[in-house]
Amino acid sequence: MTNAKLAVVTGASSGIGRELAKLCAKDGYTLVIAADEPAVQQAAEALASHDVTVEAVEADLASVEGVDQLLARIGDRDIDLLFLNAGRGLGDGFLDQDWQKVRRVIDTNITGTVYLAHELGARMARRGRGRILFTGSIAGFMPGTFQAVYNGTKAFIDSFSIALRHEMRDTGVTVTVLMPGATQTRFFERAEMMDTKVGTDEKDNPADVARTGYEAMMAGEEQVISGWKNKLQVAAAHITPAGTLAEQHRKMAEPGSASRD
Repeated sequence: MTNAKLAVVTGASSGIGRELAKLCAKDGYTLVIAADEPAVQQAAEALASHDVTVEAVEADLASVEGVDQLLARIGDRDIDLLFLNAGRGLGDGFLDQDWQKVRRVIDTNITGTVYLAHELGARMARRGRGRILFTGSIAGFMPGTFQAVYNGTKAFIDSFSIALRHEMRDTGVTVTVLMPGATQTRFFERAEMMDTKVGTDEKDNPADVARTGYEAMMAGEEQVISGWKNKLQVAAAHITPAGTLAEQHRKMAEPGSASRD
């Protein structure tokens, strides 16, 4: 059975995005899911077992062409739920990173995300209803030594999403930002951070994180931090000097930190 309501989920091939898509499928939403890898096709096949229509778009959302590819697939359909979840990280010292990889993090986390929000948010506002969820991060609250670009992009998303919510407050569209901590996904592997303490430490369950974000979005909340430990970390970040936070982050993210006490 296909429900006429449509949900769009980016970064849905694995991790938090796939779990968000699963929640939508269980609630009967037709789905358009996107990711930059072939695994998005397998995710679509699994989601279709919930008796909903699922369309998979393999596109590089770091590029204008990739975003346009997703927009073309959506066409002129009304969107009820929009999950701007696609994200990419990168470890190591900034000056040691390959520039093309740095640019890809920025273009995935910021440029492609903001482009989609601009195009689809305007459409939802004209319609007068809908819900948008950005996946930010508690990383946005601290200078990310050895993960400087990623944390900077998440600081942008955390801020941008709340500003957009208040700009859209009279449109009938709600904007929510989900701010997870380290989550058990392929993120750290793809970011080349498996030799770091944060890469090897125990992490949050992506299904739990996704449910926290989904429920906050459906309730129209402004923001939500998943997990009580992450809430405490953010509370501490508000009163801790930035330099101290940067040194704390060094201990988690510096290459080789996984083997240190």
